[in-house]
Amino acid sequence: MKYQTFKPHKDLESIVKFYWTLEVPYDPKNQKQKIVPDGCIEMTFNFGDKIKRFTSETDFILHPNAMVMGQRTKSFDILPTGNVDTFAICFYPIGFANFVKIPLENLVDKETPISELFGQVEADILEPQMIQAADTKQRIDIIEAFLLKLINDKTTISNIVKSTVDVLLKSNGTTHINDILTDDISKRRQLERHFRKQIGISPKQLSKAIRLQATLNMLLNKKSETLTDIAYESDYFDQNHFIKDFKDLVGVTPKEYLNNEHMALSALFYK
Repeated sequence: MKYQTFKPHKDLESIVKFYWTLEVPYDPKNQKQKIVPDGCIEMTFNFGDKIKRFTSETDFILHPNAMVMGQRTKSFDILPTGNVDTFAICFYPIGFANFVKIPLENLVDKETPISELFGQVEADILEPQMIQAADTKQRIDIIEAFLLKLINDKTTISNIVKSTVDVLLKSNGTTHINDILTDDISKRRQLERHFRKQIGISPKQLSKAIRLQATLNMLLNKKSETLTDIAYESDYFDQNHFIKDFKDLVGVTPKEYLNNEHMALSALFYK
């Protein structure tokens, strides 16, 4: 399993968190791998064999080869049918709204082909370019040219959304929305409405996803000694609250997550 990350161009660094590549040779013994919510939207290009995304224990759909994965409110399982060779763009929560006109809530918990978001003509140009690129550097050059061309100066993220996302990221999701907007009920309603349109999910859902990222990092890198320590450092009310939130998003408890073969891919992203 070879996973690498790459920094974006300085003109995109406030929008694109990073690019990543993943190469995994086929093994008939491969197990399903769980993907967990992370508060980000990703555009992915699959140059290998098809990847199954399970909609139940046995039913599945095949990922489009070039797609956008919207915000996730729950975990799901994937399983490659052969070799994995993937290139992806990971956008900050406020990033992807700069490139599309549709409300991002339409993309939540779905994989949408890029042709549906950018048009068939653009997709028919971009996807072959990415496939035929000589290496990762050339793929980054291609996708950055595409993104920079799409940015519309008139497209702006509302200040109320941006400032809230900034606070949630800086606090690892521990700041309560009520503490951000303490004095105005109308602002809370406005925030909820704009969040679903420009981020895809509610402020509370994004906060949970960001806090999950921080706890996964502590859990996998053993930055805290016990689950109680992690719960305390992540500002949960108690350990039970932490375990409940973790299981709601990941599907298993923190202890079950560790050393679970179905979590190997997910764990790779946090180490």
